[in-house]
Amino acid sequence: MSTLEIRDLQVSVKLPEGELKPILAGVNLTVRSGETHAIMGPNGSGKSTLAYSLAGHPKYEVTAGSVTLDGQDVLAMTVDERARAGLFLAMQYPVEVPGVSVANFLRTAKTAIDGQAPKLRTWSSELKGAMERLHMDPAFAQRNVNEGFSGGEKKRHEIVQMELLKPKIAVLDETDSGLDVDALRVVSEGVNRVRDTGETGLLLITHYTRILRYVKPDFVHVFVAGRIVEEGGRELADKLEEEGYERYLAGAGPANA
Repeated sequence: MSTLEIRDLQVSVKLPEGELKPILAGVNLTVRSGETHAIMGPNGSGKSTLAYSLAGHPKYEVTAGSVTLDGQDVLAMTVDERARAGLFLAMQYPVEVPGVSVANFLRTAKTAIDGQAPKLRTWSSELKGAMERLHMDPAFAQRNVNEGFSGGEKKRHEIVQMELLKPKIAVLDETDSGLDVDALRVVSEGVNRVRDTGETGLLLITHYTRILRYVKPDFVHVFVAGRIVEEGGRELADKLEEEGYERYLAGAGPANA
């Protein structure tokens, strides 16, 4: 079993003028293999800052606190070292990678994580199967990464990556944004397949409860003004759907992200 431990994490964003603007104000969270944690909060509460800080985005500077994965200091790792250690980030806005095919990108990533290249015949079959399960045309494997993909296709491709790379901890940053009903169902099924292996801990960041109708969280955390202000089970998500975030925002200060 793998464990991600976040303790008193404080993060600032680097402004163009060179100044640091505090965003995360002391986040404490533990995510274990097989668990699904939903982080919910209003726009600008710092949810995406948490995701990108865990992944090592250079725009964000950790000013205090610690992050460990199975006892290893994540904050001391480079971005690629974090990925090889088992951290995975599904981005809210997946980027295009011109000149690199999906097949080559994924096989290179798998090789880097496992330390050896997968056998080509086996890998081709696994890639085709994963794409078909996400209702992606296998012909997309020969296209450049995300180039010309629709929003839904980009999100499906992120889940294909997660299924094939088998991370210890996966952070899904608003994976449901921009998806229609059918795409949301397909993507959610992919997330559930990974969750059901019991080998991956999921940190699901979202504004809304609609994805939580398909991906049932074990824990729900309300995120406001850079910190977790309430925690509970699935029933907390239902409460947020009914009441919104207004009662948490009173006195929370300006929202930033």
